[in-house]
Amino acid sequence: MAEAASAVAKAVEYRRHIHKHPELSFKEVETCAYVAGMLEENGIEYRKIAGTGVLARIEGRGDLKSAVVLRADMDALPVHEATGYDFASCNDGVMHACGHDMHTAALLAAMTVINRYRDCIEGTLFGLFQPGEEINPGGASLVLKEHPFDGYDVRAVIGEHVDPDLPTGTFGFREGKYMASSDEIRITVNGEGGHAALPHRLKDPVVAAAAIITALQQVVSRNTNPDVPTVVSIGRVVADGSTNVIPDSVFMAGTLRTFDEDWRAKSKERICRIVESVADAYGVSAHVDISKGFPSVVNDPELTSKVVSLMSGMFGSDSVVPLAIRPTAEDFGFYTQLYPAVFYRFGVGGRLGDRNVGRLHTSLFDPDEEALEFAVTGLLNLAFNL
Repeated sequence: MAEAASAVAKAVEYRRHIHKHPELSFKEVETCAYVAGMLEENGIEYRKIAGTGVLARIEGRGDLKSAVVLRADMDALPVHEATGYDFASCNDGVMHACGHDMHTAALLAAMTVINRYRDCIEGTLFGLFQPGEEINPGGASLVLKEHPFDGYDVRAVIGEHVDPDLPTGTFGFREGKYMASSDEIRITVNGEGGHAALPHRLKDPVVAAAAIITALQQVVSRNTNPDVPTVVSIGRVVADGSTNVIPDSVFMAGTLRTFDEDWRAKSKERICRIVESVADAYGVSAHVDISKGFPSVVNDPELTSKVVSLMSGMFGSDSVVPLAIRPTAEDFGFYTQLYPAVFYRFGVGGRLGDRNVGRLHTSLFDPDEEALEFAVTGLLNLAFNL
């Protein structure tokens, strides 16, 4: 399709503009305006959603209450870019270091083609340009609070994400549980600080905090079923004392990741009990706040099989590779709880997979733009055949 080649060229243009003007989660004001402008220019119906998101709609043939949703996230990260691009970020300290510029550009380009061939799609196709994937509560949760798909029989929600570990031209899939749930842990330990040379007169929250961090490892090593991958990590500790000053309190923050909703709830209870009991043993008090984050991403097996078949048919069987379960999180999990859904990866590591594109969430992340050809045509394949 000549239209597809033209769309790929436009995708590069879109991507470079979006990359140069990155915006943090729920602050995607200019990105939202840009996407809306391109949709309007191409005569595609749209509306704002979740504050800084855009929901486009294209009606095809047949039962218009039968729908497919293609989703792309739009937010960037608080990272200082060091790629040296001539289209590098002009917003200091903000960068598209996770490929969301690629996702948005691919979907936007695909939508322009789909709109011109709308009579070839079954039912209604939604293009969801979603804000705020990177932080709680997740833009997906805000999208769903608006009930945009009520009254529709949603037969598929599709999400894609760049993968620097996969060669350009390949796609990664996993049926069933794929990505972890994600909850944020915050713990404040309160004691009585003072002179570090006189600890017997104090109630030391620093020592208690250290014991809590160690004790929390029991959640994984002694309380978790080995069949359910679980991670409890404390990544931030603030004890604002000095070499000779023990502070009155210590603040800690971390993450809980797992793949089972029942165990997710029980593990939170276990974390609270451990923190409280250790604090009591050290003569201090502690407050635990676990904010609910994203649910697990669970790919619908039947739909995944169909998507894999479509991708293999278009790009060849060698283009599809299996993915391992991973403890990173994605707010796409909210969609998988409600609708048949598939979240897959597309390679950006170069044609031979040996191009140094850097790592996700780093200042040197440099995905292969040639991957947009496969991202766009892959979305078109799904839009016209699901």
